[in-house]
Amino acid sequence: MVYISTDYVFGGQGSRPWEPDCEEFSPLNRYGETKLQGEQTVKAELKEYFIVRIAWVFGKNGNNFVKTMLEQGKRRKELRVVCDQIGTPTYTADLAKFLANLSMTKRYGIYHVTNEGEYVSWYDFAKEIFAQAVKLGEKEYADVKVIPVVASVALAKRMERCHADAVVAEGTEAGGHIGEASTMTLVPQVVDAVKMPVIAAGGIADGRGIAAAFMLGAKGVQMGTAFIVTEECQVHENYKNEIIRARDIDSKVTGRSCGHPVRTLRNQMTKLYLQKEKEGASFEELEALTLGGLKKAVVEGDVKNGSLMAGQSAGLVTEKMTCEMLIRKLVKGTEKQIRGSVFYE
Repeated sequence: MVYISTDYVFGGQGSRPWEPDCEEFSPLNRYGETKLQGEQTVKAELKEYFIVRIAWVFGKNGNNFVKTMLEQGKRRKELRVVCDQIGTPTYTADLAKFLANLSMTKRYGIYHVTNEGEYVSWYDFAKEIFAQAVKLGEKEYADVKVIPVVASVALAKRMERCHADAVVAEGTEAGGHIGEASTMTLVPQVVDAVKMPVIAAGGIADGRGIAAAFMLGAKGVQMGTAFIVTEECQVHENYKNEIIRARDIDSKVTGRSCGHPVRTLRNQMTKLYLQKEKEGASFEELEALTLGGLKKAVVEGDVKNGSLMAGQSAGLVTEKMTCEMLIRKLVKGTEKQIRGSVFYE
């Protein structure tokens, strides 16, 4: 039997490659958990088996990262991609040949299968995808800029060595997956550490925040929470209304015990999650609470059990408007702060 498994059976926090005989399992989601259960069943029931763990698979068919990047590159000339996840891309055609050859042998056991080459981040992978597309004559991708999101000075320096065009320095005030440093402390340190443009993110929702980011040395800002409530944003109205009703104390961070902190608006789900985290609940139990949480919030409008990802700036968002109206308001507010500021009296 050939059983296809995944690198998701491990926790993802290692500093070296996982070996096939490693049993330091710590799946971070339901997918990894069920794959691990499959492995254990195969080993318990069979004597002759091939367990093949794969990672970062891409190919001609099905949805994958390569297709997503190429599709996005046709619509936008700037793409933001995370750079703190490292792996080895695996081409399906090469994988299929390996599996076919392996199945003809009796070299039973557990295998880790990826293509040869260096480990890369999603940012590195995205840059190479567009570079290869241009080499193949797809000139429309020549001007696409891939901008990594960083949560530390070390990552920013690494991205500069990788010839990034710019970086987004995202503070812990942001919604969704976050780091530990605040925007106020992270942005100026990143600005001092690198020569490329720095874009500030996290906790910015009006002209005052944008002006402050410029004072810290940023060349631009990235905003999410304020744009969720715009008329063009295709999330459920219940989600938008919860952001508008939010106060300064209404965001919570879950997942710290798992090493993957996420900031959302507090609701019934976050209350239960934080209580279980405090009680030392297992990862599997915590994962069950958030399974499908973003879909519940964005599509179904379930604001009690869904994952309402939003930053601490939600308390500054008080009304719905079009994107054009919001941008005009932001520009006007920023200009007012910069031109009218009196720092010493």
